[in-house]
Amino acid sequence: MESGRIALTVEDGVAHVELARPDKMNAMDGAMFGAIGEMFRTLGTDGKVRAILLSGQGKHFTAGIDLHYAASQFTPSEDHARAGEARLRHIRWLQDCFTALEEARAPVIAAIHGGCVGAGVDLATACDIRICSADAYFQVAEVDVAITADLGTLQRLIHLLPDGLVRELVFTGRRMDAEEAASTGLVNRIAADRDAAIAAGLEMARAIAAKSPVAVTGAKLSLNYSRGRTVAEGLGHVALWNASALAAPDLMAAVQARLAKQDAHFAPLED
Repeated sequence: MESGRIALTVEDGVAHVELARPDKMNAMDGAMFGAIGEMFRTLGTDGKVRAILLSGQGKHFTAGIDLHYAASQFTPSEDHARAGEARLRHIRWLQDCFTALEEARAPVIAAIHGGCVGAGVDLATACDIRICSADAYFQVAEVDVAITADLGTLQRLIHLLPDGLVRELVFTGRRMDAEEAASTGLVNRIAADRDAAIAAGLEMARAIAAKSPVAVTGAKLSLNYSRGRTVAEGLGHVALWNASALAAPDLMAAVQARLAKQDAHFAPLED
C-alpha cells in the first residue's frame, strides 16, 4: 500500500510503515504529516495488527519538517488574533498526527538510520521502542530555526533521558550519536546499518505479535497511563483492566501451551 508519502506492508500481524520521500530525505510536509496520522489511526484500531515497525527509505530516517512547508504555514498576518487561532489549530493537528503512534493499540518500534532530526525526534519519541543503526544521530534542531519544539519532544524525551541532558540537547541543538543514544537509554540497541536495524525491528515485532494481544495492549495502556501519575493511580488502572481482561481465553491458552511446551495461538482483537 502506497500513499505517496509512506508505504505499508503487513504480514502475519506485523505492519511495516516506511517514510517514503527519500528524494527529500523524508522531510515532512503537510501530506506526510496527514499520511502518518491517518495510517497509524487506521493500524491502531485494526485488531489484526499486533506490532508495527516504522522506518525510513533512503539515506536518512527523516530530516524533520520540510522548511518550505513550515514557512508557508506561518506567514505574518496583520490580524494577529485570527492568525494565532489558525496556527494553534494547525499545531494541534500536527501533534495529533504523532500522538496516533502513542495511542495505537499495538506497540510501535522505530528502526532509525542516518539522521533523525527535528520533527523526527518528535516522531521517534512517540514510539514505544527505538532501534538505530551505527550511523544514526539524533538532533533536536528546532532551536536552529528559531522554533520551540512543539510536536512531543519536550513532553516525551523527558521520560527517556535525564532532565539536564534533555535541556542540553534542546537548548544547543547538538547531535547525539548512536553510541550516546544507546548509553543513555534513548535507543534499545544499535545495529550495524539500516538493513540490520530493520531486521532487528522486524524480529522484535514478530516476537511481540506472537503474544496475547490482550496482554500486550493492556501493558501499553497501563504504561502510558502511569507516566506522570502516582504508583497508586497506576495500580488502580491496571487492576481495572485485568478485572476484565483475565476473563479472556488467552490466559488458559497460554498456560496450556506452556504446560505442553508448545506455542500458544491467540485470536486477534476486535476492530
